[in-house]
Amino acid sequence: MSRVLGAKAMDLRAGVRIEAVTVAWMVVEAALAIGSGVLARSALLTAFGIDSLIELISGSVLLWRLLSELRGGDAEAAEQLERRAAQISAVLLVLLCVYIVVTVAFGLITRTEPEKSWVGTGVSFGAVLVMPLLARSKRRIAERIGSPALRADAAESITCAYMAGAVLAGVVLNAVLGWWWAEYVAALGFLFWLFGETREAFEAARGQIDDDDD
Repeated sequence: MSRVLGAKAMDLRAGVRIEAVTVAWMVVEAALAIGSGVLARSALLTAFGIDSLIELISGSVLLWRLLSELRGGDAEAAEQLERRAAQISAVLLVLLCVYIVVTVAFGLITRTEPEKSWVGTGVSFGAVLVMPLLARSKRRIAERIGSPALRADAAESITCAYMAGAVLAGVVLNAVLGWWWAEYVAALGFLFWLFGETREAFEAARGQIDDDDD
């Protein structure tokens, strides 16, 4: 029995480490994407940064949960925090979708040209490389400890990689070829992924509310 418990503790520590890396990465990604997006007047980069901020919230909650389980903490308090974070994230994702639609429409109508952003290019390229690696590690650890939350977080990391690819395409086309409209087209592609993430977030939040009612 002690050997099993020891193995579970090792896997939980691995989960804590991978989530700590995720949280640290999201802090940098959100700061650089939002900062460069605002400076370059890029709705695409700004939206990517805001989505990274939302993922930072969920990742921080999951990290807290794993640490709590590792230390034998209050599971009920952790679940309550996770429910509240899921509800907040769902609302923020809806607002982000509205922001993208309004900003893209305004930019195309007024022909507002985003400025070139090499910082945005760099952070997007980094996310394309790093996120799949994090997702693979999370899936492997989630299978060992039987954590649906960690499996869901792995899916979010893959989604982030796809989003970063869309951002990278739009930013590079604008920076290299001067196709200012490419960022707005890429933002609409980003919105496609974001709709799915928003729907899943609301379904998760609704399920948690139903569980509370029961």
